[in-house]
Amino acid sequence: MKRLDNCPAPAKLNLFLHVTGRRADGYHLLQTAFQLIDRCDYLDVEVRADGQICRTNDIEGVPADSDLIVRAARLLQSHTGCPFGANLTLRKHLPMGGGVGGGSSDAATTLLALNHLWETGLQREELMRLALQLGADVPFFLFGENAFAEGVGEELQALTTPEVWFVVLEPGVQVPTPAIFSAKELTRDTKPVRIADFPGDAKKTWKNDLQTVACALFPQVDAAIKWLSQYGDAKMTGSGACVFCAFAEESAAEQVLKQVPDRWVSWKAKALSRHPMAQKLGSKNIWLEASLTLK
Repeated sequence: MKRLDNCPAPAKLNLFLHVTGRRADGYHLLQTAFQLIDRCDYLDVEVRADGQICRTNDIEGVPADSDLIVRAARLLQSHTGCPFGANLTLRKHLPMGGGVGGGSSDAATTLLALNHLWETGLQREELMRLALQLGADVPFFLFGENAFAEGVGEELQALTTPEVWFVVLEPGVQVPTPAIFSAKELTRDTKPVRIADFPGDAKKTWKNDLQTVACALFPQVDAAIKWLSQYGDAKMTGSGACVFCAFAEESAAEQVLKQVPDRWVSWKAKALSRHPMAQKLGSKNIWLEASLTLK
């Protein structure tokens, strides 16, 4: 049967993240800049003739039935009426609960690979709408390029970002997103910015409204930000826990990595302009169409 191996599921960083309001249903309204980076999980996908969706390897703390890659495969199968199944093997490199979008990216790569292998023929906009059922960040990883995001994260506009290198620290804790968004101390009324003004004044625009709450609840995050701030404008990504700092040159990032205390896992990553699956799927790639915004 057909298969695709080593399908990349890249991480993302939030270059800023503002909470601008709250909907009647409790969901928070956000503005953020999503940046793809070249640190990835990898997925092997093999088509099955019997319709079964199987994750072939164990992942600590993640039962197969609740894994987003399994849920994504079943969602696409149900939506399209596809008779085929799949064996899914996921190799994790991205931290869970780290704010780098690992689970969401894994789900998006699953949808991309199976839409290709099963020949279900969904175009990008439909795939993005379907993916929103799996989580607010999943459509971004199907968008195919860096994006300015609004709403709950699903309203996307293409964004050109600098070609830089990042140093990322894992503070050693998993930050539960609900704990951050439910905190009464969370700022929920940041004044909206315009994409035309981005990035603007970095000191004012490039901030993460969730960071103060995360630092108060998790001193490990606060310590990592303070340490990395010696070398530049360090901040937390997403709802945490990972923190990052940008550098214009790879050599500068490498020098900082050499100084990181042993108590933290650290790595460097290069900014990407497009999702690496755009190259892997070649001429049949759904991202060769004109740019779309999910509304």
